[in-house]
Amino acid sequence: MSEQSSAATPQSNLAKVFASGAFAVTGELGPPKGADPEVIREKAKLLKGFVDAVNITDNQTAVVRMSSIAAAALSHQAGVEPIVQMTCRDRNRLAIEADLLGAWALGLRNLLCLSGDHQTFGNHKDSKNVWDIDSIQLVKMMEDMRSKGIFINGEELEGEPPDFFLGAVENPFADPLHYRPFRVAKKVRAGAKFLQTQCIYNMDKFKDFMSKLGDMGVLDDIHIMAGLSPLKGPGMAKYMRDMVPGMDVPDEVVERMTGAGQGIEDKAERSKAWRAEGIKYCIEQIQEVREIPGVRGVHVMAIEWEEAVKPIVEGAGLLPRPQAIGSAASA
Repeated sequence: MSEQSSAATPQSNLAKVFASGAFAVTGELGPPKGADPEVIREKAKLLKGFVDAVNITDNQTAVVRMSSIAAAALSHQAGVEPIVQMTCRDRNRLAIEADLLGAWALGLRNLLCLSGDHQTFGNHKDSKNVWDIDSIQLVKMMEDMRSKGIFINGEELEGEPPDFFLGAVENPFADPLHYRPFRVAKKVRAGAKFLQTQCIYNMDKFKDFMSKLGDMGVLDDIHIMAGLSPLKGPGMAKYMRDMVPGMDVPDEVVERMTGAGQGIEDKAERSKAWRAEGIKYCIEQIQEVREIPGVRGVHVMAIEWEEAVKPIVEGAGLLPRPQAIGSAASA
């Protein structure tokens, strides 16, 4: 089949922000461990106007939650452009292709391709994983559906192909470190147009990662979004440092968060001080990553703390967002 044309298809707002040259901002909206749509609508209210799009996580940390596609449709209806996450852990290629055809039909325009956390990390440890394809193959499969109008088996699609704005992820801090830039290059060749990183706390290592990407000549072909997660307190910092595989949290970050609450006896006030320091630190990180060549945006992962997004984005001087560009949600 010849190359497909998507001239009549509304682009995603996120794609338009990047195309305009603006520094992009995305957030995260975690679906609930239940079926209440109001949870999505309330979170969307907290994020609307402060981000260009939001990730809708797909059974994050291998814990059962509302379908990412269903939650993304609710976010879309609420006027907040979603980025559908799709993991390879839970579905084979038939199910992934079918689900994403449905996502496109519902008006969803952004797709983030991930492998997925191993099921032993979650709440169904005895479940069987799938991983019929990996995240790089998922990107390539969706790029072929988009540009060639074919399924992964070579069969032609019927009608309009799903022209998702394709994204991928990478962890600059996971072993083997030297391989991480090569994985990014593979994802770019597969068709990824934007990439979000794991939470950054070790800025020196991230700068080295970005420098290697520049040396490889891939920064002109993909929009890199630095992943940042505001810390709620020293407990969260210690947990990420000690318990989360692939996370690199320097001791000085833990010490900074601990120091923010020193001398405060009242528990509520101490928590408030910690959170204020976490927001301040995240704003400083945004200002620092904006100076790194090749960084085109930030992905703010305020985990179950959507209220933090507004003061972070505002404090970093990233408001107002370029709403004049338009969005798929309002198209």
